[in-house]
Amino acid sequence: MKLVLLAFALHIGALSVAAVAKPATSQAAVNELLAADRAFAAAAAKTDLITGLTAMLDAEGIVPAPDAKFARGPAEAAALLLTNPLNAASRVKWDPVRGGISADWRHGFTFGYVTVTRGTGASEPGKYLAYWVKRPAGWRVLAYQRSRRPEGSVSLAMLAPSLPKKMTKRTTDAKALAGHRASLAAAEKSFSDLAQKNGLGPAFGSIGTDDAVLISLGTGFVIGAKNIEREGFGPEKTSPVYWSSNATETASSGDLGLSWGIVRPNPGAKGQPFSYFTVWRRDTPDGPWRFIAE
Repeated sequence: MKLVLLAFALHIGALSVAAVAKPATSQAAVNELLAADRAFAAAAAKTDLITGLTAMLDAEGIVPAPDAKFARGPAEAAALLLTNPLNAASRVKWDPVRGGISADWRHGFTFGYVTVTRGTGASEPGKYLAYWVKRPAGWRVLAYQRSRRPEGSVSLAMLAPSLPKKMTKRTTDAKALAGHRASLAAAEKSFSDLAQKNGLGPAFGSIGTDDAVLISLGTGFVIGAKNIEREGFGPEKTSPVYWSSNATETASSGDLGLSWGIVRPNPGAKGQPFSYFTVWRRDTPDGPWRFIAE
C-alpha cells in the first residue's frame, strides 16, 4: 500500500499544472476537459491500474463501493481497488466519447470505453462515467464509476457534447450555492417518488434529457430518456427500490450537478442496498433538474 500511495503522489505531482486561462467558448471548455481526461489515460497506460485511476481522483472524490458505501479520496480508492488482487498487476486504458461542461467552466463530465488488461494478458472491456471539477492544479475527478460490458465492437467516434446555453461568471455566493445543492437533492427525491408512482422506466423517461445516457446496460451506451425507458426497464408500474441523496455538489452556475447516495429495496422487496451517483443538468439556475448520466 505504501508503494502504491508513493507512486500516486509522484504521479499526481507530475500532472499538476498551473491554472490555465478561461476558455473562450463552451466548446473550447469541453475540449479542455476532454484533453485532461485523455492526458490521464495516456499516463495510466504507462503504469499500473491502481496508480492510473487514482491519479485523477480529487481529494474529495467518491467511488461507489460494495455494501452501499463509498471510497473517498485517492487512498480509500486505492484500498478499494486492492481488494481485487488482480488489479495490482493490471493495466487500464480508456477513451472518452462524450464530454459536458457547466456554464461557469468549473464542472463537467465525461464517459467512454475502458479496457482492463490483466497480468495474464486477458482483457476485460468496460465503460466509465466521471464527474470532474476544475481545481487550481487542473481538472480532477469528483465521482467515478466503471462497469463491465459484454464483448463486442464499439465506436470511439465522439458524440455531440453537452453544452450550456450560455457561459456565465463563477460565483462564490454561499446562499446561492446552498440553494443549488438543496434543489438538486429535492429533484433526486422527486425522481424516486415518481418511480414509486409510475415505475422506474417511466420515471427515467420523464426526468431524463433527450441525450441522457445509461452506462450499465449493453455493449454500448443507451442514449436518450425514452430509449432508456424502453430498453433499460421492464413493464413494472412501480419501483422495487427507493433512494435519496446523501449529498450533492453543483457548479456555481447552477446548471450542472452531482448527486450521490444509497438505493434501497422497498420493505418486503428482494435485493441489497447499493451506492450510486447521478449527473444532472438544467437549462437555467432556476429551471427543473433533468437526469443526464448514470
